Amino acid sequence: MLLGPRGTGKSTWLDKEYSSIQKFDFLDTQLALKYSMNPGYFYEELKSLRAGTWIIVDEIQKVPSLLDEVHRLIEKHKLKFILSGSSARKLKKSSTNLLGGRAEVIRCYPFVSNEVGDNFDIRKVIQFGSLPKSFLTLKPQGFLRSYIETYIQQEIIAEAIVKSLGSFSRFLEISAIQNGQTINVTNIARDAKVARPTVQGYFQVLVETLVGDWLPAWKLKAATKEVSHPKFYFFDSGVARAASGRLPYPINSEECGFLFETFIFHELKAYMSYSEKNYKLHYWRSHDNNEVDFVFEDQKGYVAIECKSSEEWLNSYNAGLKVLGEKLKSKNIRLFGVYLGDKVLDIGNIKIFPAKTFLKYLWADQIAN
Repeated sequence: MLLGPRGTGKSTWLDKEYSSIQKFDFLDTQLALKYSMNPGYFYEELKSLRAGTWIIVDEIQKVPSLLDEVHRLIEKHKLKFILSGSSARKLKKSSTNLLGGRAEVIRCYPFVSNEVGDNFDIRKVIQFGSLPKSFLTLKPQGFLRSYIETYIQQEIIAEAIVKSLGSFSRFLEISAIQNGQTINVTNIARDAKVARPTVQGYFQVLVETLVGDWLPAWKLKAATKEVSHPKFYFFDSGVARAASGRLPYPINSEECGFLFETFIFHELKAYMSYSEKNYKLHYWRSHDNNEVDFVFEDQKGYVAIECKSSEEWLNSYNAGLKVLGEKLKSKNIRLFGVYLGDKVLDIGNIKIFPAKTFLKYLWADQIAN
């Protein structure tokens, strides 16, 4: 089961790598309607195929009732399936049994640095993201604007997820403006003019349609005064800017900082998934506002990463890393800084890397063990 947001290249990759395999594409509305009305047709059409035959079902979330038929075909006839989708919402509700034990779930992300090598401009990726159609065009603004419209139309309206599209649209803009920041649900509810439980439900919609992820706060076991509210990141910095309405404007320094974090978060999430390490990412902030952007535990200890969207690494940037390093000095913690400069620096036990250098080390398994 290949899951990823719209536009990450799932269908294109399947068409290229598995062109000879029978495919059901449920972007075809008539085809989706046919099997929605009678899912049994799907079983009858495929049950006579030879055991071990592969079948592709693209945009499976549009006909989630087919998961029961897929289950039958796997169990009774030993058929094999590649199921792709851009929303986990209906799939989770329709067939937890299949998802829980009979399908390997693989996440598909926008382009990552390891896929495109040195042929990418980090500042452009920060501004416009790395969805393939955005990355490969000289003028990505039009694509990103239509992407948000398509997301609202096809994922929200078509699935009847929310009762008020206007309220959700206001929430989407506000949540995108606060991308990468600690989330205060009460404040967002007030600004979006909806109830607090509604906002919580809207965030769940973003997660289930793979548009964003929570980054939970990490707490030391002995600590009592650390921040516990999570942050929320959109899956792509360009999509975040489009949803926030900031796409036509130059990036200011504050916005650039959050977008740079979004970029690094995306790379870390993709690396953890593709490498099958699957270490859980957190951020850390003390009660006196010392903060580290990303923290995770690997097989050899802890890794802490601080990101700064500046071309010069200032000594003040080390504050959070130093405090956390001292707290975990007996836990074999490795400390890293990542920035937009071009020099590798050693400051005590902190390694400072230019972003491209850091990403090369990350994908070469030299950051996480």
